[in-house]
Amino acid sequence: MLICVSIAIHFPLFSLHPLKAQVAGLNSLPLLQRSSVARTNALSLRYLPLYSSDITVGLDNPSLLTRGMGGSAMLSYYNMFVGGNMGSLAYAHNFNRVGTVLFGFHFNSFGRFEEYDEYDNYIGDFYAADYALSVGWGMWIDSNFSIGTTFKPVLSQYAEYKALAFAIDLAGSYVSDSRNFAATVMASNIGAQIVTFDNKVERLPFELSAALSYKLSKAPFRLFFAATELQRWNLRYEDRLNPTTQTDPFTGEVTEEKPFVGFMDNLMRHTVFGVELNLGTLIFARLAYSYRQAAEMRAADAFNMSGFSFGVGLHIKNFEFSYARRNYHLGQAPNYFTLSYKF
Repeated sequence: MLICVSIAIHFPLFSLHPLKAQVAGLNSLPLLQRSSVARTNALSLRYLPLYSSDITVGLDNPSLLTRGMGGSAMLSYYNMFVGGNMGSLAYAHNFNRVGTVLFGFHFNSFGRFEEYDEYDNYIGDFYAADYALSVGWGMWIDSNFSIGTTFKPVLSQYAEYKALAFAIDLAGSYVSDSRNFAATVMASNIGAQIVTFDNKVERLPFELSAALSYKLSKAPFRLFFAATELQRWNLRYEDRLNPTTQTDPFTGEVTEEKPFVGFMDNLMRHTVFGVELNLGTLIFARLAYSYRQAAEMRAADAFNMSGFSFGVGLHIKNFEFSYARRNYHLGQAPNYFTLSYKF
């Protein structure tokens, strides 16, 4: 049965980065590689390096779980491509002896697919989805340093095929006394598959990363910076439409890319830059740029906003609503929605 072929043909998310053959397709369980939180995606980040009472910060960054998040709940959703959906539910609770613990549920639905046998006979429809639970806990060593971990069992079910994995995130953070500066180092998705597809063990999407944020004491904005995929230096690929070594078809002259240009291109693929602007006390605007996203999804002859993400936030009493739009390329720019409430 051509289930895997059917998914690859009908659902473009699996080919979201079709050109980066050297660095994509190395891992399983894509649910572990993305955040569904609008504020996080508006800043093109995997997690937020920020001291806050916002539960969405603690969902992806357990080292910055705070007591102020206790009694908060959140719901996140975003529409993926061709009928796919992803979302999260979370609740944080303060325990007297244990501290603040965050419980989450996450789903990644790829939608409905048609199933055919090897003779191209239609069998029926099937669904493909990933599901994950998460339990996050953090501990403050003192007023400036903290550590945290999130335990994540993940189940994937594609028609009759199932896979089960267990993963953990380990994080450590530093926050200045003024709370204007925060930095986090995180090792994400440490673990392994327990139940596999067709008895083939696949690697989880492990990532080592660092992120920081800084706000000038009197400035109405906060700057964000992240260094991603630190466990792997080479994030480049050879684009056959725009090769680094080119030969003039008339003269035969060969032009090679300068080593410094290649070094800087690879270095920048590890970086993300963002800014969050406070428009008073109720409204927030966010904008970010991912060089890697732009480099991998740029159009040959058009500017398509690839690599840019933006969003807005609204805070009213105990409610906080966030919206984000993340531009992958001309045809794919999902919208993210997050609603949180403090009981």
